[in-house]
Amino acid sequence: MARRIKMQQSYNHTKATLALAKASFRSIMRSPSAVVFTLAFPLIFILIFGFLSGSGPKVSLGVAPGSDLHNPVITALEQIQVVKLVRDKNTEELNNSLEKGNIDGVINIQKNPADTPAYTANIQYTSASRDKGSILKSLLTNALYELNTKNLKPSVAVLKESTIHGRTYRVIDFILPGQLGFSLLSTGVFGTAFVFFSLRQTLVIKRFFATPVRRSSIVFGEGIARIGFALLGAVFIILVGHFFFHFTLINGVVTVLNMLLLAVLGLIVFMGFGFVVSGIAKSESTIPPISNIVTLPQFLLSGTFFPIDNFPEWLQPISRALPLTYLNDAMRKIAFEGYNLWDVKFEMMILVIWGILIYSVAVKVFRWE
Repeated sequence: MARRIKMQQSYNHTKATLALAKASFRSIMRSPSAVVFTLAFPLIFILIFGFLSGSGPKVSLGVAPGSDLHNPVITALEQIQVVKLVRDKNTEELNNSLEKGNIDGVINIQKNPADTPAYTANIQYTSASRDKGSILKSLLTNALYELNTKNLKPSVAVLKESTIHGRTYRVIDFILPGQLGFSLLSTGVFGTAFVFFSLRQTLVIKRFFATPVRRSSIVFGEGIARIGFALLGAVFIILVGHFFFHFTLINGVVTVLNMLLLAVLGLIVFMGFGFVVSGIAKSESTIPPISNIVTLPQFLLSGTFFPIDNFPEWLQPISRALPLTYLNDAMRKIAFEGYNLWDVKFEMMILVIWGILIYSVAVKVFRWE
């Protein structure tokens, strides 16, 4: 009896955890579904969007603070469907957005004290969005031409133009962080749910309980394996995007490391959803529909494929309540704008809050047997 107690006391739980992680990692690498959801799907979307030359049918035009809003020019622009007027930003925000290519121009319309023409329209473009800038210039020129040829006396407005230089914002700079979030969410939810349900159903966990292995070692071992696999997938996706489609990594290796650390936090949170699904699923066939209830709204509404600002206003608060939204936003800020982890502390705080909430639920519903 004393010998048995001594053996249990000398049992190395760290080695047990690492052994479980190694075995789980091998299992993941042999799983077609894991490879498809973690690598294949995100890579396909990156290839599709990476080869696209355009970035959407709309052009964004910021309206400078203090600009006259009650004039024929603004009325004409409001009637052009492809023009989106941005009115809720201050001068600093407009300049930053212009330099980064998030908006395609800023217009400042003022009444002309000389009365001829009636208004002056100062417009700034950005070299970060040359294609859309050309479209915007053409639209403005046509709109003013039509206004000035309607026998209005005096003429409505004269256009004055200038350009602010900034980094080129490509489609891949928006799409790749979203696809990375897609990969992490899929790995965390589907992978965790299927694995723990299978271990429970095949009585593997019950066999573990006959050994000195702790329950925490089982969880940590699976978690380490999934984090390792997800990070390999993340590095692969980032490198493909950077070298083949010029995905922006503003600070190089430092940016990649920050993105990987953020990916670890996101995956830990998403694994909590997987534990919940595993706990409430009654059979293996019920895991996919329950998992899709968790993942599909986030895939579609969290800015994975389209900017949240393009959604109807009533839908945007729902989008901004989802954890994947904050992971995607933080990834884009780190990659393109050069932020570090401290700069995205708000997004990380929201992810941590989601993690606390979801693991509180997981503790209540997760079953070992």
